[in-house]
Amino acid sequence: MRAALVQLSVTDDPEANLPATLGHIRAAAEAGAGFVLTPECTGCLSSSREHQRRIFRHEEEDATLAALRDQAARSGVWLLVGSLGLLTHDGDGRFANRSFLIGPDGAIVARYDKIHMFDVNVSETEVYRESAAYRPGARAVLADTPFGRIGMTVCYDLRFPHLYRRLAQAGAEILTVPAAFNHLTGAAHWEVLLRARAIETGCIVLAPAQTGFHAEVHGKGRRTHGHSLAVAPWGEVLADAGTETGVTLVDLDLSQVARARHRVPSLGHDRPFEGP
Repeated sequence: MRAALVQLSVTDDPEANLPATLGHIRAAAEAGAGFVLTPECTGCLSSSREHQRRIFRHEEEDATLAALRDQAARSGVWLLVGSLGLLTHDGDGRFANRSFLIGPDGAIVARYDKIHMFDVNVSETEVYRESAAYRPGARAVLADTPFGRIGMTVCYDLRFPHLYRRLAQAGAEILTVPAAFNHLTGAAHWEVLLRARAIETGCIVLAPAQTGFHAEVHGKGRRTHGHSLAVAPWGEVLADAGTETGVTLVDLDLSQVARARHRVPSLGHDRPFEGP
């Protein structure tokens, strides 16, 4: 299976962002990719809660999702939409940060709502409280495809290894980590965490990312790390997209999963222990 990591640098205007995303998906399919992955916040990246309330839609009404489903069908590819911000029917009015796996017929095969919220103090000038606007998901998700079983995660989930271990022990062979990783934490932690998750689980890790400075009409903007990565089960980096937008191709060999797990079968070595 040839996979394609789509690296984007979106603004806070979903309508303006969509043509480039669709073009990258078409280009990936023309290059032979059967599995195309986009990053977290594929539709838009906005720091303004008021703007998000104006532009976000419920899943069934979201124009970006509809267009991406149509493009997956037109191109005949499996498409992981890294995530979209969506309205929910929750009483507190918070949004969902939802990842979608779309089949080559355009049907939604699986949905995953990001579990871990990015509530951090990166620096004195960069403070994030994702949970103030987004409600966390509560369910881990596996999805079956003809080329392997996929465990779906999003961005900040990467720092919680127990989630990935559970997914791998339940049968995941490929882990998806679409992200809009902060440029400061990304430079320090992005690659090493992705490689660790691959090594710990014996999975292939695919992590499409946002990159560069994201201009906002209705906010101050932000900067993301880029470097979409594909990592083998033994920990080797198979592909690194650098910091430019575009498509990065990688050929997946699922037999590597079985080989890595045979060499170090740690997924079956859990032991009960006491304390702390």
